[in-house]
Amino acid sequence: MPRRLAPLVAVVLSSLVSLSLAAKPRARDLGVPFEGKPGPLNAITDVAGVEVGQTTLIRGDGQLVVGAGPVRTGVTAIFPRGKATDAGVFAGWFSLNGNGEMTGTAWVEESGILEGPIALTNTHSVGVVRDAIIRWQVAHRPRDNRVWWSLPVVGETWDGWLNDINGFHVKPEHVFAALDSAKTGPVDEGNVGGGTGMVCHEFKGGIGTSSRLISGYTIGVLVQANYGLRHQLLIAGVPVGREIPDGQIRPDEAGSILIIIATDAPLLPHQLKRLARRASLGLARMGSSSGDGSGDLFLAFSTGNTIPTERKKAGDVKMLVTEDMSPLFEATVQATEEAITNALVAAETMTGVDGHTVVALPHDKLRAVLKKYGRLVEK
Repeated sequence: MPRRLAPLVAVVLSSLVSLSLAAKPRARDLGVPFEGKPGPLNAITDVAGVEVGQTTLIRGDGQLVVGAGPVRTGVTAIFPRGKATDAGVFAGWFSLNGNGEMTGTAWVEESGILEGPIALTNTHSVGVVRDAIIRWQVAHRPRDNRVWWSLPVVGETWDGWLNDINGFHVKPEHVFAALDSAKTGPVDEGNVGGGTGMVCHEFKGGIGTSSRLISGYTIGVLVQANYGLRHQLLIAGVPVGREIPDGQIRPDEAGSILIIIATDAPLLPHQLKRLARRASLGLARMGSSSGDGSGDLFLAFSTGNTIPTERKKAGDVKMLVTEDMSPLFEATVQATEEAITNALVAAETMTGVDGHTVVALPHDKLRAVLKKYGRLVEK
């Protein structure tokens, strides 16, 4: 190929990929009914300033050879205020079931503050992702604002059914790519980023997102969905899992879910912990009972305050009246439910290690089941 044509081809390929992603239907496009009013993007990036970047690693097929693949994994990064600043945000976290890991949360619990990005990946890549975030921060912050101390928040779910998880394929450069590519706008869903090799209710799972506009504020949710058994799955209150039993892969719970909640409402850390707890109810709407083997870890942050940083001087912060939080609770439940459903709808059938195949939620059968129960929204 002539060199002068290479940039043009790259642009064309990039445009085709973007068009493909844009054309992929979401749950609402299939007629799934949801409560509440979504933001323009129906994504966590509807909260102003939030940026998301992802690195997806897919290569190899066939028998598992540890260290060689097949590889089905990645990294998802979320910047509460964008990658151009390290300004902190108030935050709170909650563990519905602790059979999982989310680093940095001891300090979030103690201080009520989150500094830097959040990253989501597979269980055995938490360490490299955490260390790479620190290296990225050191390289990207000016000398007069050196990173002397950092406790990054990195969450995990297990992708070993499809991915060579003991091959440690996530490298620092993959984390850097996710951080560097973070942007506002639409968020890719399904088999992408940290969600690449994940399984949800024994269908293919992964990354999903949604948002709600409520009381003048925005709630955004992003999930890495990798939990649940088929018979448990409910969508819009309908027993979809029991109606579509084909392709079950396991008898017992063997997964987890990470839920990140963003808002521009001026909430303090104790209020954000309350908000994070409500993700449990959105998860329950999907049929989950948060089984023993499921690490269900949730973190909420607010961009509605500027964190005071000048020592020996008091700073002013705003706080939403406690009695006004109920609409935000409801919006969080709604957006969590839709984000998980979007992850299921966006994911595609994937074959990984040793020929393990996880089927995607079939859109036509989903619509048929919703129609059977009188829940389909006809377009």
